[in-house]
Amino acid sequence: MKEQLSSIKHRDWTETKAHSSWQIFKIMAEFVQGFESLAKIGPCVSIFGSARTKPGHKYYELTVEIAKRLAVEGFGIISGGGPGIMEAANKGAHSVSGVSVGLNIDLPFEQQSNPYINKDSSIDFDYFFVRKVMFTKYSQGFIMMPGGWGTMDEFFEVATLIQTRKFIQTPMICVGSAYWKGLFTWMKETMEEGEHNISPGDLEMIKIFDTADEVVNYIAEFYTHNKLQPNF
Repeated sequence: MKEQLSSIKHRDWTETKAHSSWQIFKIMAEFVQGFESLAKIGPCVSIFGSARTKPGHKYYELTVEIAKRLAVEGFGIISGGGPGIMEAANKGAHSVSGVSVGLNIDLPFEQQSNPYINKDSSIDFDYFFVRKVMFTKYSQGFIMMPGGWGTMDEFFEVATLIQTRKFIQTPMICVGSAYWKGLFTWMKETMEEGEHNISPGDLEMIKIFDTADEVVNYIAEFYTHNKLQPNF
């Protein structure tokens, strides 16, 4: 049995290594497509949030308003391309003929592209990590609406990149104080003050707002004295 298992493992591992080598080209192709598509779009803001939020929900409608206002200010809007908050973000930009970008991910249970993405700005990805590079490289602001695991993944990814100065200081905003306050209380009391796993002041790089006025005014003010440029 041990020899049989060893033979099977060797065969399967050899096949896996061969597949991995070819997979590199697929990954490279996704990076090239993303860089070429987004580099020509101009300054953008990425908006993250739940795919489950329905039209009519307060956060859906607030996202539409924020995206609309930012598009009027001249920013393109980047979303994950799917339903919920992503749809609301693209809908807001689309409503004022703004730049509306969708970075779609191939998932078994979701998602289909929403109808508010510009035809030349819908990009499909198989790999989450490639997609996140596109979000972070070309965004001049990050807006975190209420969401689930995916939103939290993106939240901590962006926060880490800013905190470690892997890219320039960039506005990072969480919208909906009632939704986010528990997480921020835990980070303050446990991560910072209790265990000293983050530094005093780290949380100050993230703003929490409740209105479109606060979000748009903060980003607009930030870029009156900071340069608009790719993050890395």
